[in-house]
Amino acid sequence: MQKHYDVIVVGGGHAGCEAAAAAANLGSKTLLITMNMATIGQMSCNPAMGGVAKGQIVREIDALGGYSGIVSDRSMIQFRMLNRSKGPAMWSPRTQNDRYKFAYEWRMLLEQTDNLDFWQDTVVSISTINNCISGVKTSLGLTFESSSVILTNGTFLNGLIHIGEKNFGGGRSAEKASTGLTECLQKLGFSSGRMKTGTPPRIDGRSIDYSVLEEQPGDENPNKFSFTNTTSLTTQRSCHLAYTSEKVHDTLRLGFDRSPMFNGRIQGLGPRYCPSIEDKIERFAGKDSHQLFVEPEGWDTVEVYLNGFSTSLPEDVQYQALQEIKGFEKAKIFRPGYAIEYDYFPPTQLTHTLETKIVNNLFFAGQINGTTGYEEAACQGLMAGINAHQNVSGKSPFILGRSDAYIGVLIDDLITKGTDEPYRMFTSRAEHRILLRQDNADIRLTHLGYKLGLASETRLKNVQAKIEDVLQIEKALGKLSLEVSESNAYLKSKNSAVVSQKLRAYSLITRPEVDLPSMIHSIPSVGHSIHSISEDPAVIEQVEIKAKYSGYIQKEQDSAEKILKFENIQLHPDFNYGSLKSLSMESRIKLTQIKPSSLGQAARISGVSPSDISVLLVHLGK
Repeated sequence: MQKHYDVIVVGGGHAGCEAAAAAANLGSKTLLITMNMATIGQMSCNPAMGGVAKGQIVREIDALGGYSGIVSDRSMIQFRMLNRSKGPAMWSPRTQNDRYKFAYEWRMLLEQTDNLDFWQDTVVSISTINNCISGVKTSLGLTFESSSVILTNGTFLNGLIHIGEKNFGGGRSAEKASTGLTECLQKLGFSSGRMKTGTPPRIDGRSIDYSVLEEQPGDENPNKFSFTNTTSLTTQRSCHLAYTSEKVHDTLRLGFDRSPMFNGRIQGLGPRYCPSIEDKIERFAGKDSHQLFVEPEGWDTVEVYLNGFSTSLPEDVQYQALQEIKGFEKAKIFRPGYAIEYDYFPPTQLTHTLETKIVNNLFFAGQINGTTGYEEAACQGLMAGINAHQNVSGKSPFILGRSDAYIGVLIDDLITKGTDEPYRMFTSRAEHRILLRQDNADIRLTHLGYKLGLASETRLKNVQAKIEDVLQIEKALGKLSLEVSESNAYLKSKNSAVVSQKLRAYSLITRPEVDLPSMIHSIPSVGHSIHSISEDPAVIEQVEIKAKYSGYIQKEQDSAEKILKFENIQLHPDFNYGSLKSLSMESRIKLTQIKPSSLGQAARISGVSPSDISVLLVHLGK
């Protein structure tokens, strides 16, 4: 082991893995300290990646040069593109994954990464000199010196597991909690809080009657996450749908008096958008059924994850209620569901780089910041790893704006608005979501990853070739004049209004009934024009999206550019807002607490009104 590291990453979950890989790949000598080397990259909850908005984040991580997309592709057992019936801003890729292969692939990638060392231990405190990080101390009594430290502790900080009336320390099932670090950070001036999350029971798939469940197969032509040469699936495993009933709900209610959620033993707030089954029964009392997703844990295991049945009820109640579900009458449980409480640190204590405001070169990433989800954690880890390297190398910080990426939206939301419940990303959180699509993540971000040193030159050239092919196809279709007869033969097959004169092929694509792949197949001149340039489905998809939504895209780009004017007006971190008596009292308090880096960020702080922004503009003008 080295005496001194450039970057130390604490925790080997999704945030920690991305952070360690990024820092090491950029050239920083990096040490990953984790409590258990056997659980690096483990999927603690459901065996899946992506989904609504989360899939966009995975694609953005991949476009920048992170590993989550590659690991997901190598371990997927099913691929689905969600929300295909809606506009492209809503399309969201999702994979069902082999839980064990996912962790294996992460470990293999990290072990093949230069500049990266590993140490199995528990970090109990950090060391500082003059408000700057100097290293960490472990439970074995060892001290590791470092120029920067990234904390990615997940649910392990003073973790407490609840099953009915039982509770015991733990950061995850069968794994001990991490103690000491919260108290160390509090002594340095950090404020902390408690959150909770949960997980459902795991079922023996051999005991489920799948014949009475609804099958959910993967896409007929499965795609993938990574823009690299990972392979798509040729065979897939299906998921299934099951449903609760009033009888199931009544059985679960029998255990409410022993539920830690209802008798006050759990203090932390749980995820609003992924509630426990007992939460659902209480909050949606008028609903007599809830959907459950029956998800296989991998290719070769019979273990099944029952998504939607997260619970901390006593195990006997869980078992009894499960057997009331159609198809689960003979169900056997491998391990019960549980809730877990853990410490987090309100993210308003961070800057846009995820560096803490109290201790220089100390970064927080993942659930320690109050987020929930593998994808949200992974992208924070990537950004923290990049910026830790940038700091120790004397380079400029790397920050993504709200119009650049979902990653930028997430981080800005966290540090500007904070959160008192587990934060989950949704497409509705991104005001420029038509620009931040999953299909164009490489076009938006790969040049930035290349400039940093994470994305390879080959990847950059592939993106440049894609952009050029799109432009060439647009140009070719813009020139191609279609005869009335060939246009109308195709339009009739699509139940679209016929035309009375020649028109350019490109104008046909704008019609909602029309899709470019079928045009290529049905109109020979269109097929010839496009195939002479590119047959890449990603290129063809890009052409169609740009044609159909060009007006919306241009409007969003104009809006983003206007907002950027405020983002470019910088505010000094030591600005004395208390001296501006024209500001409201709430605004002075919030601005002093958060210390926004720009006028744009100040405008997004809850409690800061447009008139307060006008006051700041006048002051800055002076």
